[in-house]
Amino acid sequence: MYKPATATLILLIALGSFFLVNGWLKSNPVIELDAVEIQNYEGQDLSSVNDFRENSIKGPQNIDVNSYQLEVTGLVANPQNFSYNQLTHDFTSYQKVVTLNCVEGWSVTILWQGLLVSDLMKEVQPSSRARTVIFYAADGYSTSFPIGYFENNQIIMAYKMNNATILPQRGFPLVLVAEDKWGYKWIKWITKIEFSDDVTYEGYWESRGFSNSGNLNESFFK
Repeated sequence: MYKPATATLILLIALGSFFLVNGWLKSNPVIELDAVEIQNYEGQDLSSVNDFRENSIKGPQNIDVNSYQLEVTGLVANPQNFSYNQLTHDFTSYQKVVTLNCVEGWSVTILWQGLLVSDLMKEVQPSSRARTVIFYAADGYSTSFPIGYFENNQIIMAYKMNNATILPQRGFPLVLVAEDKWGYKWIKWITKIEFSDDVTYEGYWESRGFSNSGNLNESFFK
């Protein structure tokens, strides 16, 4: 049986430990560290994030994740702005190994992870008049696709590559994984998506002589 003094001492130690631990947790929250880039996925060798060539129109863009908003607008019933946290946590995340082929002659095979454009479309509900989906980037770049490309394919807007968050020089916060399209259709640093009825819209390279479809099985010149 504990003596009164011993019991008091034990109680004080227990209370001290409780407040010490809780105070430490409040002042030192758990921080989730990013995964390390992987080089192999299910037996398939992957390229490195360092295997890309820098060919953006204005150099790498640095976007503040805390103030970032993806604007989704145009011919939609429910236009919205999405934070980075919403995009990475409120939508189902998908992974897929896809090869990017650049018109310059190089290619990279990457494990991409992100949300489906079609899932985003369900949130904003495009009008029946929408025919074209236009993507805009922080550096002024743009490109477009027929809306059916996203309705009929599982196209990802990626926020991770090779299991690690996409670096600023690779397109953080979002890269469009435009499967079966030449690399100039893989827009980086996406800040805005517009649903339009303009089927003739031409993006940055398309207005400079590149094919609007960007299909890999066709010439990238018009």
